Amino acid sequence: MSKKLEAGDTAPEFHLPDDRGGTLSLADFAGKKLVLYFYPKDDTSGCTKEAIDLNGLKGDFDKAGTNILGVSPDSVASHVKFKTKHKLDLALGSDETKAMLETYGVWVEKSMYGRKYMGVERTTFLIGPDGKIAKIWRKVKVPGHAEAVLEAARALA
Repeated sequence: MSKKLEAGDTAPEFHLPDDRGGTLSLADFAGKKLVLYFYPKDDTSGCTKEAIDLNGLKGDFDKAGTNILGVSPDSVASHVKFKTKHKLDLALGSDETKAMLETYGVWVEKSMYGRKYMGVERTTFLIGPDGKIAKIWRKVKVPGHAEAVLEAARALA
């Protein structure tokens, strides 16, 4: 892992299998705003709430010219099941190799009840149409997050 990404940095390119049987890359969103959010696991309480909140504002994000892409280390099959169960209309990328998670600095050592393990730190990147990172939310707390990201997306030219 190189230096920690900061606002103003060029967003690293990626290529991931998506939940529709295709591949997603940063280039697919060139010239558009992108909310790139990383979450730990499909169908867990916080991740489900975050996805539902973002999905609920999808029309507003669309009006703001902003795409949404969620990424976790879950399989494509898990993403399909998650989207179907919760009626989500968001693109989800699968990073089972964790290469993109590491590049974006969100695959980190975590600790729970004194046990250390590797996992995804809930993080959101707002990437501008120029491919540069406009804003980063680290260690996201889900309540109110989707609204804050929408507000920032609206403010981004």
